[in-house]
Amino acid sequence: MTNKTKKRFVAGAICPNCKAQDTIMLFFENNVEKLACVKCDYTESQTEQQVDSAKRQNESVIGVFKP
Repeated sequence: MTNKTKKRFVAGAICPNCKAQDTIMLFFENNVEKLACVKCDYTESQTEQQVDSAKRQNESVIGVFKP
């Protein structure tokens, strides 16, 4: 059985490492949110707790879309 991770590209996102636009993808791996650049292999990860606290700081967020 293959475990496929759903990866989504973030439109308009710019990689903080190589500065390329539209190369950042977002995915979850072992309940950890991860960002990765397909051009330069830059990666960044956040635990669910870090994601939740970041959402609370931005009060202009109406809702969070979870497909």
